[in-house]
Amino acid sequence: MAAEIVTVKNPEILPAGLARAARVLLAGGIVAVPTESFYGLAVNALDDLAVRRLLAAKRIETGHPILLLVSSVEMVNDYVRDIPPVAHRLIERFWPGGLTLVMEARPIISALLTAGTGKIGMRLSSHPIATGLAQAVNLPITGTSANITGSKPCVSADEVQEVLGNQLDLILDGGTAEGGKGSTILDLAGDPPRLLREGMIGRKDLSEFLPGI
Repeated sequence: MAAEIVTVKNPEILPAGLARAARVLLAGGIVAVPTESFYGLAVNALDDLAVRRLLAAKRIETGHPILLLVSSVEMVNDYVRDIPPVAHRLIERFWPGGLTLVMEARPIISALLTAGTGKIGMRLSSHPIATGLAQAVNLPITGTSANITGSKPCVSADEVQEVLGNQLDLILDGGTAEGGKGSTILDLAGDPPRLLREGMIGRKDLSEFLPGI
């Protein structure tokens, strides 16, 4: 069965769309949401059943970590053990934006999301719909790309419907996403920090804060 599509392209109707999506997430559903680059798949990150549905929809094998979107820097404190000093500087410079920071997760974060590593990647998105949804549920939400693992991420609501519609509950149609690179992923849980994926934020930009990265 096809997913419900709710258009949120107009700022005036965005609050109602976010409220509808928040109810779906809190009931254990999966919502597709636009981000800076691609559409992402959001579930309540604290709902293991919803996370399992997400992994099945994307055909992700266990052992693949899932990144989270938060609504504020304050929310990060609730879900990671410690925010290193360099993380505060990176957050001040690059959030909201395309930098995912990997840190030591608190026990409340499921091993389904950390892939058993004890670490979780978090990002404050600069996209108003993605961040608005995290704000609406007041919980971290998953931010993994809307695609079957190994295939090209979707950039429109129609693409999401075609590829994943029968696995989802709701698609927030915010228009066509820009595509391009995904978020940069930086692991701050070890010493020295490691650049896991160079994306929207380049290595050169990070080197100001992490010489030799």
